[in-house]
Amino acid sequence: MIVINEEKWNEIPVLHVTERAKEKEPLPTIVYFHGFTSAKEHNLPLAYLMAAKGYRVILPDSQYHGVREKDVSKEKKQVSFWNIVMGNVTELECIKIELDKKELILNERIGIAGTSMGGITTSAALTQYPWVKTAAILMGSPKITTYAKTLVDSFRKTGNLPITDEMIEELYEKLQQYDLSLQPDKLNNRPLLFWHGESDAVVPFDHSYTFYEDAARRYQNKEDIRFIKEANQDHKVSRHAVLETAHWFQEHL
Repeated sequence: MIVINEEKWNEIPVLHVTERAKEKEPLPTIVYFHGFTSAKEHNLPLAYLMAAKGYRVILPDSQYHGVREKDVSKEKKQVSFWNIVMGNVTELECIKIELDKKELILNERIGIAGTSMGGITTSAALTQYPWVKTAAILMGSPKITTYAKTLVDSFRKTGNLPITDEMIEELYEKLQQYDLSLQPDKLNNRPLLFWHGESDAVVPFDHSYTFYEDAARRYQNKEDIRFIKEANQDHKVSRHAVLETAHWFQEHL
């Protein structure tokens, strides 16, 4: 039987998904980050699939999302996007500390993945934590500084950008520390999966694909990096993507 426990780890609300019989055992573990305006429970289908295969899955809520959603305007949440991403990266380490304290990770086998904002979080986390063994980025951009500039330009066109140019430049400088496209060597041949719909109008398809093309040339084992693209697929994860992600972790974690 698969169990879903609502827990709070270092003040981070998470869903902890495992087989009941293996709840307290060390298991290969996946942390999966949701997308913008989504919530942790929206990724339960993948968590169920992985738990049924003997994995532990941790689904955290990001700041201003799920049970952490506060009475903030849509504009405030949008402007906070990059702070949420960077906060996710920090909180991933908090989750890892809790997993280690509880001795829940089997042989240091821990992977990360995410959808959209969660995929962006995943790419950023790969620049910070060499203990991540494998990852999957679903319709996320590894070119986060470039993507931030795209978002700022779109805000400027609407005339609704409630932050100064100085603050924007400070943001770009911070993001460069987390920008995987500026430090691809930090992948260090770790298994990495991309999935992206070719008709995505929210997170540019070419950001992930052009990064993949460059990164793939650096890999010693070409089977450790893969890009799955779907024609006529917009900004929505398909069932095919979920199944391929589950298969990826089964093969590489």
